[in-house]
Amino acid sequence: MPSVHSAPVARARHAHQLLRTRGEIPSEGLSGSIGLSWQRCLSHGMSTESMQDIEPGCNARLAFARERNQALMLGALPVIESLYEQIVDTQSMVVLTDACGFILHSRGDARFIDRASRVALAPGVEWSEEGKGTNAIGTALMERAPVVVNGPEHYLTANHFLTCSAAPILDPKGDTIGVLDVTGDYRAFNRHTMALVKMSVQMIENHLLGDAFPDAVEVRIHSRPEFLGTLCEGILAFDANGTCIAANRSACFQLGKPLEELRKCRFEDLFNQPARAVVDHALARGPELLKLTMHNGVKMVAQIRLGAAMRPPRAFAYPRTEEASRSGREARERPAEVSLAQLDSGDPQLAAVLDKVRRVAGWDIPVLIHGETGTGKELLARAIHEDGPRRKAPFVAVNCAAIPEGLIESELFGYEEGAFTGARRKGNIGRILQADGGTLFLDEIGDMPVALQARLLRVLQERTVTPLGAVKSYPVQLSIICATHRKLKERVAAGTFREDLYYRLNGLSVTLPPLRSRSDIRVLIERILRQESRGRPLPAVAPDLMVLFERHPWPGNIRELANILRTALVMAAGEQELRREHVPEDFVDELQGAPELDTAFRPAVATSRPVTEADLASLTRQAIQRALEQNNGNMSAAARQLRVSRNTLYRRLHEH
Repeated sequence: MPSVHSAPVARARHAHQLLRTRGEIPSEGLSGSIGLSWQRCLSHGMSTESMQDIEPGCNARLAFARERNQALMLGALPVIESLYEQIVDTQSMVVLTDACGFILHSRGDARFIDRASRVALAPGVEWSEEGKGTNAIGTALMERAPVVVNGPEHYLTANHFLTCSAAPILDPKGDTIGVLDVTGDYRAFNRHTMALVKMSVQMIENHLLGDAFPDAVEVRIHSRPEFLGTLCEGILAFDANGTCIAANRSACFQLGKPLEELRKCRFEDLFNQPARAVVDHALARGPELLKLTMHNGVKMVAQIRLGAAMRPPRAFAYPRTEEASRSGREARERPAEVSLAQLDSGDPQLAAVLDKVRRVAGWDIPVLIHGETGTGKELLARAIHEDGPRRKAPFVAVNCAAIPEGLIESELFGYEEGAFTGARRKGNIGRILQADGGTLFLDEIGDMPVALQARLLRVLQERTVTPLGAVKSYPVQLSIICATHRKLKERVAAGTFREDLYYRLNGLSVTLPPLRSRSDIRVLIERILRQESRGRPLPAVAPDLMVLFERHPWPGNIRELANILRTALVMAAGEQELRREHVPEDFVDELQGAPELDTAFRPAVATSRPVTEADLASLTRQAIQRALEQNNGNMSAAARQLRVSRNTLYRRLHEH
């Protein structure tokens, strides 16, 4: 069955053939923007077979362009990471350019990036229409509008394998400063790609607007309160005199005025209230919603955020308790425990996770860490904090499953003196305010009570905290990292986890591999032993015990491994080698309960005589041979059956 876009592609291919052979542009078969672009290219004397500028530009020019467009890069890179997560493994790439079409950054699937580099679709190359013919980037800049160019709609024949969806990025003054583009194989064309690009551009523009005017009064508007905090909200920035200095696209649409006209308006020209009343509301009631009415009678709700120059000095309504002060002090003084580089122990699955989190380090993108219990989720969170710009500020960890439901609200948000029976004198600052300036790590976020999820969402949206019993809210700036062993999407479907909170927390989602599928267990054992030995001579691990370690299913993951090694060190009592008799008996019981490969070990571990290296080698060969036979030689399936990684299986095949 032909694809839904086969007919338009066929028409474009026929049109391009006429262009090549006769130099004619047909009146039918092309969209208006494509036909006009071809006409411009033809008038420039460009050949459809041109291969000009196929080499990337020099590094110096790229570095200069990135420096000159630093604000654009800062606003766009976090959004690009999020966009890429939505198109990963689709043979596509995300491209960011400056106002001339010069590519500043790209992110995509490795194989497609290699193909794209053959036509110089890579950082350091300009993809203007004049240089590259009709293409989504260059044509979007010419049209100042979103453009899709699919397959043979490209002017240059060399680019016919591409499908590109691009949209211009405007600065807060309405000037074009760049283009965001998603490019892939034309055979995988998807009409929804442009919607993703437009949404991402809107996110970038909103970031740029928020960063450009730190001293402005920011007014976020919509006719329905549930749309505040979403891409549908309008954002306006006013100076100290109440004059509009910037607005996003949604605000222009809702107010029915182009940006040029809005920037001439005062607040009173738009709403039936003076600007001073809005400022007073924000000073008195913080982020509480305000009702506004336009001069045509349309009613709106608004949220007001004052610029830095207008905010009152930071002062808590209650003093910090000594315990809270000590907690914050200890968090700031704690030396760096672990870095992302130190976590890299050679396992390719873990290396891929570390590479992802490095890319978003410093961008304040929420990170959601999935993984079984004991895989090291908090350790990864601490490493992200220590490698980020907030490393000198507190890292505050909260286990949402460990705190009783009746106490978690007061622990998180704090409370004033007398807020409830049994409250401490002078109140409690709460974990969120303790983390101000630093990182808040919410472990087992999937176990947070639904009632508190709404309060947490409001903190994330408004960046303010209202302690229990308080009438005043306090601004807070922090990074958010969450972790869970639960499948949050299933909890969203079941109604036990808020969907809006899920998407707010799911900026970058990574999954830590379980220990049984990692290929670096020997490295981990050495590191744990070195840490637990505390300067004493490091004992060796007997070969038969090491094989048992590598074959164990590890239901408790790294935490279980560390506990077993800690016990073994005590039982060995200073001996030079850890042996099987030094590990707990239930460790062997778990091994015997595991499938297939452990069945091969069962006759050996069940006997009273020691397991020799020859026994283990023979049993390993038998288990591998049996798994490969049962899975028709499929290495991935055999590795899953044996509960080892493919790397470990390949290594064992080589050894045996």
